[in-house]
Amino acid sequence: MTIGVLHVGLGPIGSAVARQIASRAGFSCAGAVDIDPAKAGQDLGDVLGLGRELNSTVWLDLASALAEAKPDVVALCTSSSLERVFGQLQVILQAGVPVVSTTEELAFPSPSNSALVARIDDLARQRNVAVLGTGVNPGFVMDALPIMMTGPCERVDCIRIDRIQDASIRRLPFQKKIGAGLTVEEFERLVANGGVRHVGLTESIHMIAAAMQWKVERVTDQIKPQIARTRTVSQFIGVEPGLVCGLVQDGTGYVGGKPLIKLHMEAYLGAPESYDLIEIEGSPPLQVKIIGGTHGDIATASIVVNSIPKILAATPGYKTMRDLPIPSFFRGSERVAPHATVAPA
Repeated sequence: MTIGVLHVGLGPIGSAVARQIASRAGFSCAGAVDIDPAKAGQDLGDVLGLGRELNSTVWLDLASALAEAKPDVVALCTSSSLERVFGQLQVILQAGVPVVSTTEELAFPSPSNSALVARIDDLARQRNVAVLGTGVNPGFVMDALPIMMTGPCERVDCIRIDRIQDASIRRLPFQKKIGAGLTVEEFERLVANGGVRHVGLTESIHMIAAAMQWKVERVTDQIKPQIARTRTVSQFIGVEPGLVCGLVQDGTGYVGGKPLIKLHMEAYLGAPESYDLIEIEGSPPLQVKIIGGTHGDIATASIVVNSIPKILAATPGYKTMRDLPIPSFFRGSERVAPHATVAPA
């Protein structure tokens, strides 16, 4: 038996999720929804460039797709903004279908989105399904993984995570989101209106704080441009010296007036080394470095796919990565019944 997945959003990440679903045992592509009218009516396999048909259609209308495809779960990959995807979530949940989404602001409730999260939780419970926001960041590297690392500690005093990425290997939308190719003036203007930034540090800070039972009084999110010193290129963008090649972003959570959660991110074209570094100050102190880093695009698509069986087995309502069994690869050997007990990873 297979898990039928409806793919909502066929951008780079949504398409990567669909390709994994099409190639993994235990899954099938029930269909897809995208705003591009050129894709409407086509077979999803053709849209993905698989060289074979999947016998699944691409729709423009979400409600029609849900009614005709009758999926077991929806993979929602359309926007970072919870406000923007809220209408889509309403349609999906009202149809009684569980959701795994890459919407960063859905990863964990923050003061700015807690009201929307509460509405999503109520609707999911009413329809007896579960909904999850996840990805590599937020969802894993800067929250779920460091939380798990505190397991052997008798005391935790401070948590710091550094995520350094050579963004030249990332998808074009990500390179645009970090401001690659802009002038400093353009960068600062877009930062001011929210057009350039990594979304998710605030959500990760609140997830870590909840796990540590720390009350966060204040969260800061500071963004600076990284300036190219030499000409730097990616598959999509060429950046001349003096222009912005990416960003440096710091999110800090203050507890008792002290900065106890420190998230540092550098994402720019030509970074000399990519790595993820997690440091736990406490007893015992712990430090783990992922050499080469965690590839954001591959990892985001993979964690969505691997979370599908867990969200199908979860009790109804809004879930975070703290609520589910620890992340793990899903081999796809058998179907997971709704609300079943998931075997330890």
